[in-house]
Amino acid sequence: MQNLLIVYHSQSGNTQRMAEAALAGASNELIEGIEVRLLAARDAGPDDLLWADGLLLGTPENFGYMSGGMKDFLDRTFYPVEGKILSLPYAVFISAGNDGSGALRAIRRIANGYPFKEVQEPLIAKGELTKAHLESCEELGMTLAAGLDAKIY
Repeated sequence: MQNLLIVYHSQSGNTQRMAEAALAGASNELIEGIEVRLLAARDAGPDDLLWADGLLLGTPENFGYMSGGMKDFLDRTFYPVEGKILSLPYAVFISAGNDGSGALRAIRRIANGYPFKEVQEPLIAKGELTKAHLESCEELGMTLAAGLDAKIY
């Protein structure tokens, strides 16, 4: 059994909707060997990261950066898991009012230190959240879960 952790922070509800879509994809009935855990960033901690075989991080773009809630999660977990994670496959989804590039850059920089290994292209939902964005999130969750299930990552 492989474990997929989805951690998100949401203020308006958009990033939560994206996380729930990713959960739906990762929980697809065609993927049998995956356990998925969906947690708000404030509720996730080092033990959750150590449990995970794969990780999806979701954040809104705030002032051209990741949200404070996501930064807090990364701050609280870095040192407790340091040296205990060899290369955790991960992907990112961002709800962006602008272009999302600052949030993505910040997450990638921190993820490199853990070390996490980016295995899917980031999903950046620019502007109003649409059905197409949510379908892409569902596909992202399904793809990461299927890759874990097939032991590609």
